[in-house]
Amino acid sequence: MKLSQFKVLSFDCYGTLIDWETGLSRALRPLLRRSGSDISDSDLLEAYGPIEHEMEKTNPGLRYSELLIKVHARLAQHLGAGDDAAEAQAFSRSVGDWPAFPDALEALRYLKQHFRLVILSNVDRASFAGSNERLGVEFDHVFTAEEIGSYKPSLRNFEFMLERLGGAGIAKSDLLHVAQSLFHDHVPANQLEIASAWIDRRHGKSGSGATPVAEQRPRYDFRFTSLAELAAAHQAEQS
Repeated sequence: MKLSQFKVLSFDCYGTLIDWETGLSRALRPLLRRSGSDISDSDLLEAYGPIEHEMEKTNPGLRYSELLIKVHARLAQHLGAGDDAAEAQAFSRSVGDWPAFPDALEALRYLKQHFRLVILSNVDRASFAGSNERLGVEFDHVFTAEEIGSYKPSLRNFEFMLERLGGAGIAKSDLLHVAQSLFHDHVPANQLEIASAWIDRRHGKSGSGATPVAEQRPRYDFRFTSLAELAAAHQAEQS
């Protein structure tokens, strides 16, 4: 299998293109200071991941910015701190401020010359708009949980994408899904037989970070430690 056999790359955004763990850690510092907890950033992220997933499962139709308010409240409870409405609102609006990975901009510009680029994300349109400015490319399609009405790893999100791309004349065999999260992305991609590339952004780090652990390790067709590596691999194929 070669990267050059595909015509379309669909991306998970947060964790793959946007450094959501750095963004989360920064945005949660006011809560951490207020709680007086000495929990590490690593442990905070590992507490965050299952809470967010639970909120997404129980509130599939809630916009991501509104869902983050609920996540903040649950995390505050976990840390032994009371609710703070203003702090929760600030957290819910922080997504557009989360930084892009340093390699994402240049890699996306290269890939845009060779593929149609698609976003399949668990956020809402307004939150993604800020991130899109940081990424510096125009995506051909953007599919969010807001319009789908569910959150990954629900198969519904991937089925929605396949249906919409099919309507645009794009076959599943033309699509490569590119993502960091084995849990949110590669497991459902496996179930629907979508080819995938794992961007292992946490290589060399211990623990699972803000991503829940998949019950069974899924397979993937490619593995890279950055988007720059994927772009370089494609460039090597061309030469």
